[in-house]
Amino acid sequence: MNVLDGPEGLAELQRLGARSIPVLSRGDKFTFAQSLKPVIEFLGLNEKTGPVLSPQQLYERLDRYLSAELAMIPLMPADQLATNAPSRPRTYRTLAHHIYRVTEVFLGATKGETLEAKMFGYAPPETLTTSDLVAYGTGVRDAFRNWWKSGVGTSGSEQLPTYYGPQPMHELLERTTWHSGQHVRQWMMLLDMAGVKFTHPLGDHDFTDLPMPKNVWDG
Repeated sequence: MNVLDGPEGLAELQRLGARSIPVLSRGDKFTFAQSLKPVIEFLGLNEKTGPVLSPQQLYERLDRYLSAELAMIPLMPADQLATNAPSRPRTYRTLAHHIYRVTEVFLGATKGETLEAKMFGYAPPETLTTSDLVAYGTGVRDAFRNWWKSGVGTSGSEQLPTYYGPQPMHELLERTTWHSGQHVRQWMMLLDMAGVKFTHPLGDHDFTDLPMPKNVWDG
């Protein structure tokens, strides 16, 4: 069910009592589909789950995404920031901000703050400029780097609080990484759509070994 395109999906979500998406349902039972492990358990499949990349590799991959986006934000013409992304009630400005918001929320969880779905829905003020976005993104990336360098809570086995239950840091870091990476892919496409000529900083090899959507606008 697509809760954005029709009332049926939202009604079904309310019937189940689910507070956010994505969810997987069967009859009156459901599970949050924020990671593969609960989905596989819900379906009763005998499959191995867990990140392919190590915490160190995920850190390096996410840092690469955050850095690439910082270089690309200024390439978007300022008059395009209020444009809505394809099939999404989200402006280019909000998308650029959201890429770093995802990591910021993850860092909050490493400090004991419960990760809530509503945290990802924050829309920045429409007055936010390109330089504001770069400053915000730089601050988040630097905080991410400092957290990793501190070595506190970086083993991967730590349990972090989320609205769908405690999650291993390793799995939440993987989700944060591919989530951010998917939006960076989208930003590159938006630049192409805007007719901006630039050298793509990321290629297919930068997204391997992550459970990313197949298509750029799947998530």
